[in-house]
Amino acid sequence: MENDEITNKKSHSDIDKGQVNSSNDINKDTIQINISFWQKFRSNKKLFRFFRTLFYFFIFILIFLTTISFILYAVPVLQESRSGENSKITNSKDLKKDAAYKKQIALMTKDIQRLSRKYNTYTTGQSYIVINTTDNKFSLYKNKVLVREGICSSGANKILQTEKKTYFFKTPKGKFSITGKRTHPYWHRSDWDFIEQGLPVPPKDDPSRWEGGVLGDYALDLVDGYMIHGTIYKRLMGMPVTHGCVRLLDDDLEVVFNTLNIGSKVYIF
Repeated sequence: MENDEITNKKSHSDIDKGQVNSSNDINKDTIQINISFWQKFRSNKKLFRFFRTLFYFFIFILIFLTTISFILYAVPVLQESRSGENSKITNSKDLKKDAAYKKQIALMTKDIQRLSRKYNTYTTGQSYIVINTTDNKFSLYKNKVLVREGICSSGANKILQTEKKTYFFKTPKGKFSITGKRTHPYWHRSDWDFIEQGLPVPPKDDPSRWEGGVLGDYALDLVDGYMIHGTIYKRLMGMPVTHGCVRLLDDDLEVVFNTLNIGSKVYIF
């Protein structure tokens, strides 16, 4: 019985030794395979040179991109930080006595006075409105105080090409004046409206050209048929969708109509 146990222990130990030896043999074989692969790779000079060149190329690209990023982003930041440190306000009495300094201050004072006079001509005590066609917003002023602001719709900046004429649907920019005010206005349909709908263009005095209820309750005339008026397409407010006129919401239009008078300035940019 004891001999059998001894025999079994020996057999188990032999198996364990065999497993250890086999694993060691596998590791040795793997190392030998890796070494032989590297030796073969090194012996193949063309393949080795190719991969070495590719490696250097990627290193060069990485350095190049890093340098460009540093020049584009880091250098301006450093320059701004240094310029901010170097710029200091001074109250030097000697500087104020300098002739060139006095001359420069005098020129700047004249420029400020000139710009102030020009600003006053644009912003008189009379009410005026400013139309921003980029953001499609308006600002209404009275006695140089902002009394109303909101969204609007301006020209779509589109072109309608016909055989006889080219129509450019763009809101004019510049300084204008209110030339007329109307309540419950009728719209005199232009030729382009019939062309867009694929309809024959009627004579200028044809009754079909007059249409009511599409301009809102009020209209303020500007120049060449352009107006500030209301709209039935309220879901499009705030977008450049008109044929050149400026559209306002009903509540905004009522305030603008009651604030501006004939001759009031309209600034469109």
